[in-house]
Amino acid sequence: MPELPEVEVVRRGLARWASGRTVDEVAVLHPRAVRRHTPGAADFARALRGVTLGDAHRRGKYLWLPVADDTAMIAHLGMSGQFLIRPQDAAPEKHLRVRMTFRDDQGTDLRFVDQRTFGGLSLHETVPGDPDGLPAPLAHIARDPIDPGFDDAAFHRALRGKRTTVKRALLDQSLISGVGNIYADEALWRTRLHYERPTATLTRPRTAELLTHIREVMGDALAAGGTSFDSLYVNVNGESGYFDRSLDAYGREGRPCRRCGTPIRRRAWMNRSSYFCPRCQPVPRTAS
Repeated sequence: MPELPEVEVVRRGLARWASGRTVDEVAVLHPRAVRRHTPGAADFARALRGVTLGDAHRRGKYLWLPVADDTAMIAHLGMSGQFLIRPQDAAPEKHLRVRMTFRDDQGTDLRFVDQRTFGGLSLHETVPGDPDGLPAPLAHIARDPIDPGFDDAAFHRALRGKRTTVKRALLDQSLISGVGNIYADEALWRTRLHYERPTATLTRPRTAELLTHIREVMGDALAAGGTSFDSLYVNVNGESGYFDRSLDAYGREGRPCRRCGTPIRRRAWMNRSSYFCPRCQPVPRTAS
């Protein structure tokens, strides 16, 4: 599933190619793509006709574009969702779900393509008074670590108050958003923390170090266009990211740790996998 860097890459593409354009027509080609819009596909298409898309925003792994003073279009990419800016006369993609055309002469339209149909688009009311027009369904999601409004001290207090382990906390979207399995493993490797380290044992300097490495790894991933293991994640121009070439832990089972040479290990964890160096990231006593 795309994580924060991948979604941010897509947000930047939408901001460049879709924000400020006025919708002409919307074709919903698969009802599942708008299943979270409870009034249905026809209402979704009708409501967007003639509106001008606002600035593209992101909260964690969710995207949204304001479409009116009190309404925004939410987008979640799910496992395989893609926004593509394509020439209007380009052949439809095999898994094209929603297509928007615009009232301008740019000659391109916006397409939502989703092979597995776990993602989707929907319209929702916004939080009253929110300067960015935050959709109400996203109000419970915490800010992400590259958001200027993220509160490092509050995050540390929340960690210390949780009876959980550090990787579980990093994937808790009510504490910190946008960090998924890949970047959690990468940040923990950089911080030399085992994924089962109890959060109550983290000192403020240790939390600060962890946040620094989370921001660094996400910044590195953004510079590389995100992480693409297959064709299911691409930016709005259809290009893949290449941060997978720079991963230090995730997906490197059996390969030498770039710091100490010890083979990276993989362990099953919460229906996922955790990758770590057994020497650089020793198992904490409470989890051994």
